[in-house]
Amino acid sequence: MSTPQDSLLQHYQAIADISSRMRTMAETQQWDRLVSLGSEYHLAVERLKQLDPLDDDQRTARLELLTRILDDDAQIRQLVAPELDRLSHLLGTIKRQRTVLQAYYSTVRPQ
Repeated sequence: MSTPQDSLLQHYQAIADISSRMRTMAETQQWDRLVSLGSEYHLAVERLKQLDPLDDDQRTARLELLTRILDDDAQIRQLVAPELDRLSHLLGTIKRQRTVLQAYYSTVRPQ
């Protein structure tokens, strides 16, 4: 028979599994899938808030899962950072080009 604490540990395990899949998506630069899994991760964390707390015996298992989740999160952030920098640079370039075009067209436009 499953106890509420077992359910909570299973939920932590599910979150750890999602974070592991997110890490794989970041490693393989599958950004769309990573974002999709991010939404799934967020929902799982929100559901976690509705469950009963663990007893003392199960806290060690939770600690191991949380450590795994945090390790995945750190790796994901490290892998995503260069892509975010690239996108930021690209958006900056596009914005500068748009400003130049607007300035050019405002001076060439017939009155």
